[in-house]
Amino acid sequence: MRRALGLLLLVGALVVAAPCLASESKPTLGELEGEVMCPTCKTTLDMSSSPVATRIRAFITARIEAGDKRSAIKSKLVDEFGPAVLASPSKKGFNLLAWLLPLVGIVLGALVLGWLAWVWSRRRSGRGSAYADWPPDRPLDAELEQRVDEALARYEE
Repeated sequence: MRRALGLLLLVGALVVAAPCLASESKPTLGELEGEVMCPTCKTTLDMSSSPVATRIRAFITARIEAGDKRSAIKSKLVDEFGPAVLASPSKKGFNLLAWLLPLVGIVLGALVLGWLAWVWSRRRSGRGSAYADWPPDRPLDAELEQRVDEALARYEE
């Protein structure tokens, strides 16, 4: 059973990884348009119609036809226009913070919310709670017990 599950996970990983590897070696213009910024509009190429964006599209198309990989095309664009031409920051150096800080914020937020929920659920002070000392430690007095019995009897009829 474990082997079958392991084999299934391996096949699933390969199925998911195959398009990524194929996309690196044979990129399309449509894929790269969303990953490259127009230097004049400051929008992605798929949203820009400026002359510079048209020139970049023609360059990308020529590089794809020449057989360049996605990373090589991006590298050539960075050489010509600078790192601002990429829609996402690099995953090196100081730019790595742009990738890590949101994840750290989400994890810290989840930890704080979990801790607050734990504290609030463990609070025994009774302030603000109508049932802080319920059930009571002492028995009800005879008069109150009789009133409760009468009220219950009315609803049982």
